[in-house]
Amino acid sequence: MLEFIQTSYFILLYVIILVVAIATYHRYFDTVLKFFPIYIAYTIFTELLGYFIITYEDISFFEDPKYAWYNVIIFNIHSVLVFGYFFWVYFKIVKRKIYKKVILYFGFTVLLGYILNCFMENPFYSGLYQADTLASLFYIVVALMYFSGRNWRFERHNFMFWITLGLLIFHLIFPFLNLTGFLKPKIWVEYHFRDILKLTIMASYSMYLIGLLLGRRRAFR
Repeated sequence: MLEFIQTSYFILLYVIILVVAIATYHRYFDTVLKFFPIYIAYTIFTELLGYFIITYEDISFFEDPKYAWYNVIIFNIHSVLVFGYFFWVYFKIVKRKIYKKVILYFGFTVLLGYILNCFMENPFYSGLYQADTLASLFYIVVALMYFSGRNWRFERHNFMFWITLGLLIFHLIFPFLNLTGFLKPKIWVEYHFRDILKLTIMASYSMYLIGLLLGRRRAFR
């Protein structure tokens, strides 16, 4: 248990967010974020399953002992499903037609990227690095469109604002870490990029938690 906490401490933040998300569900149950608790619960499940596959030999997707600890497929599936979720969220919430078109075209381009990446890399044994990087660009563009024209002084109680800020924080950094791990694995290991990634995740999800705590129904937009 101690080892789990030391290596996967950020999951504790996920659990806290899930509890708060359920407790405050009445504030956003009729908005586009009504499935947010399910998203967090699914993320927790993915992280726990990934940890158990690496830790316990009896839990594996492969019969070959050489690949017994490979858990990348569940994270690839997670990336695609979460992208689809946020694609739907932002397509629903933006009002300007030009923004909707950008989200629609860019979103389908990313989904096509994931499909093509599966032919370039075996998703059971390798991360879909190219498609994940393209997806990050999508999140950045969507976040900037969402923030355009907004007065930040009046957004403190808007849960959607904090969600978008969290996504932007993570995806401004993620492509660099992601591609370094793919192209320069020695640098990834030597400079502890995995720890940097975890800190980036915690910074991003902390924005979600702030949004849940400060969010008000009438401020959602």
